[in-house]
Amino acid sequence: MTENDIIIIGAGAAGLNAGLYAVRAGMKVKVLEKQTPGGQMLSHEAVENFPGFPEGIKGQELAQRLKAQAVNSGLTIFKEKARQIVFVQPSEAFSWYVVKTEGKDYTTQSIILACGAVPKRLGVPREEMLTGRGVSYSASCDGSLFRDQEVILVGEDNVAAEEALCLSKFAHRITFIHRGQRLRADKIFQDKLKADPRIVFIGNTVVLEILGEDRVCGLKVENISTARKSEISCKGVFIFAGLKPNTDFIKGLVKMDKDGFIVTDKNLRASRKGIFACGDCRAKELHQIVVACSEGAEAAQACRNYLKELNGVPRD
Repeated sequence: MTENDIIIIGAGAAGLNAGLYAVRAGMKVKVLEKQTPGGQMLSHEAVENFPGFPEGIKGQELAQRLKAQAVNSGLTIFKEKARQIVFVQPSEAFSWYVVKTEGKDYTTQSIILACGAVPKRLGVPREEMLTGRGVSYSASCDGSLFRDQEVILVGEDNVAAEEALCLSKFAHRITFIHRGQRLRADKIFQDKLKADPRIVFIGNTVVLEILGEDRVCGLKVENISTARKSEISCKGVFIFAGLKPNTDFIKGLVKMDKDGFIVTDKNLRASRKGIFACGDCRAKELHQIVVACSEGAEAAQACRNYLKELNGVPRD
């Protein structure tokens, strides 16, 4: 009836691991990935909390390893951007999905959404205009461009802390701006940050505007408690304000929370039958590579069980 048992959308940690488990289970599966496989892993200079690597591992190397393992097991990855998912039900007894891309339509009995997320924008004046001209969302990619210069980092969680430590290898001074009284990063990161004399903190503060015409020259900020506004000069601004899920193309298809993350049950089933979600696009508390890998495996197993029930095959 359909050419695929499963279509996986996204080839980050969750998608690659879902593909690995699905193909090893004998499923007919394809992965669609609009960019280079690896997702958010590619933007991490070092990953220090992934099991099995006591000395840490570079994000790009980890991505390459996960991809190689999946491909060596027989997984096929297509460089295609999923633009729309259509539910087809010609009769009460039969239904399937069509995943539409620019180049082709893929038919499938089930879908695993592993479409990930991207760094969220602050939404302040000149942010868009100066992106790539002093505004960055990746210290590992752009940190070396600001060697021996003064930069500002905006954020407050573990990701922001990791990026600040990455920046400290290059920048002369890092002003770490966060809106809370305290950082929300884990203690191990806070201890490392406080031990670095090049990093200074400004808490209880929000960004109002990025300054500069052709390139960044500073920020206009406001203290939340006092409403006092001030300007801070810098050559670069690194923004880590959370994640925005890549789910615009499936609005209205499945239930999402107010931020666009996909809501699932404990078995990673989305609100529409035959659709599962895992990784950074899923509504949850912890966005980590190890969690994404685990969810990918769980989604593949849940999807396999669904297909067995759909086709009248007893579960193992």
